[in-house]
Amino acid sequence: MPDSGWLWALFTVIAAASQTVRNATQRSLTTSLGTAGATHVRFLFGFPFALVFLGLVLVATGEAMPRPGGIFWAWLADGALSQIAATALMLAAMNDRSFVVVYAYIKTEPVQVALFGLILLGDAVTPLMAIAILVATCGVVLTGLRGGANLGWRPTLLGLASAAMFGLSAIGFRGAILSLDLANYVMAATFTMMVGLLVQVVLLSLYLAWRDPSVMRAILKAWKPSMLAGFLGAFASQFWFLSFALASAASVRTLALVEVLFAQAISRFVFGQVTTQREAYGIVLIVIGVVLLLFAH
Repeated sequence: MPDSGWLWALFTVIAAASQTVRNATQRSLTTSLGTAGATHVRFLFGFPFALVFLGLVLVATGEAMPRPGGIFWAWLADGALSQIAATALMLAAMNDRSFVVVYAYIKTEPVQVALFGLILLGDAVTPLMAIAILVATCGVVLTGLRGGANLGWRPTLLGLASAAMFGLSAIGFRGAILSLDLANYVMAATFTMMVGLLVQVVLLSLYLAWRDPSVMRAILKAWKPSMLAGFLGAFASQFWFLSFALASAASVRTLALVEVLFAQAISRFVFGQVTTQREAYGIVLIVIGVVLLLFAH
């Protein structure tokens, strides 16, 4: 893969911003489709756009479709299945009504990603990068944990397990991209994203059709509002995968914590919610961590 320069950082910020808007869009679908249905929307309606993105890359580059080997499929299975498992664990936490607590623990993902990346991919973590990851993660946890929050063992385990699965997912997708060993990182990232979405669409569609066919019918009926969520999901995924092609998953997922800043901005300027002192301290730590991470690169 080529020297990333600052492109990985730009791609990550675009992905985080798009994901924030997508989350807000999906929230409106939860009422009619339920949590599982609204979650599946990002895969089902994102896949057609992933095909479009791949088609544009094929036309623009004139290159042939990649021919992945067995190691690609192993990494891809890890990425796709771990992401589904992570989402399921997060939904279980929501059912426990401990979302705020679990969200904070989920955002410990960069720490776990750094460890997984070092062990599985050999992605080095410099001392400055390690400090940046810890500082930014502490900022997110401080922002998410509010006074009086329930810190019981169940939400703690669910949050940490979900973070681990999200971390393994990032490592799996980066491993799949690198295993293609293509000179064109855009082709490698876009192809991997498309195939990953295809696997997730097939698995989740079969699962919902088996467990609750009415949810699948409701999703198909709500195709108009779901198209925007699908596009935003695919658009965000496109830039996540481009970032994974150029930088370590630990760097990408740490910088991705700027998503918290975007969410805070929406809460403040759109919904008029006041930022608490605890949240302000957390935001300062996130900014310091991000600056240290960029300096480390």
